[in-house]
Amino acid sequence: MFKKIYPIFLLLLLTFVGTANAQFGFSHELGFVIGPNAFQSDYGERSDFETNIGNVGLEFGIVHYLNFSYRAECNCFTRYTYFNDHFKVRNELTYTTVNLEHFGRYVGDDKVSLVADQLRAMTGSTRVLNLGTQLEFFPRSIREFESGGYLLAPYAALGVQYNYFTPSVESDLGRLTDPGVLPVKYQNAYQNESASTWSIVASVGTRYKFTETSDLLLDLRWRYYFSNWVDGLNPDENLYPENKANDWGFIINVGYIYYLNF
Repeated sequence: MFKKIYPIFLLLLLTFVGTANAQFGFSHELGFVIGPNAFQSDYGERSDFETNIGNVGLEFGIVHYLNFSYRAECNCFTRYTYFNDHFKVRNELTYTTVNLEHFGRYVGDDKVSLVADQLRAMTGSTRVLNLGTQLEFFPRSIREFESGGYLLAPYAALGVQYNYFTPSVESDLGRLTDPGVLPVKYQNAYQNESASTWSIVASVGTRYKFTETSDLLLDLRWRYYFSNWVDGLNPDENLYPENKANDWGFIINVGYIYYLNF
């Protein structure tokens, strides 16, 4: 269903952006972001602190903004509307890399069992290319911020992304197809092939006016994938309800944004 909705959403967004450009004009901003990604998946124990801080990777990429409040070609602000003074469209291309392993009570040093040994021997990784669009809402005036009226411009955002992922699942005990290598729940429930999915992204953050033509960025975001295969594992949720949730990540990005003169 989501795959049917997204093209309609994207078409409406592009139509709106084209209309806004024709009537009001806009300018562009370009920058980069980087930060840790706490990846939540079928590795580790749910709601376990050690899992949450253990399976942390890196995310980085480039971002592009449509700024509806300013027209670079005339070095002037656009005609005031509530939308162009409080909203921006953010397009981005980011890359996520995370190494994964099992954490939590089931793999503690005090656990002596075949399953514990199998879990401790399992390692994995995923590499994800993320491409998408967000609509950012600034409760304070964008014009006043860009004019130096205040240093901080907080915002909230919501959007969608297309994600191309390449997972890898391995075990120190041998080949995954050999008997006794994987716990029963992960047998026939893994993949090492690339695939794609969609995700929804929600963010809160703030900009800091660094110079007249550039900002620093702090962005806290949650990305929920519409797939449980991003980490390469997908146990039967009917038999193992603790693994029923799709993969998701919490990302803290810092970045630098520059206002382009065209």
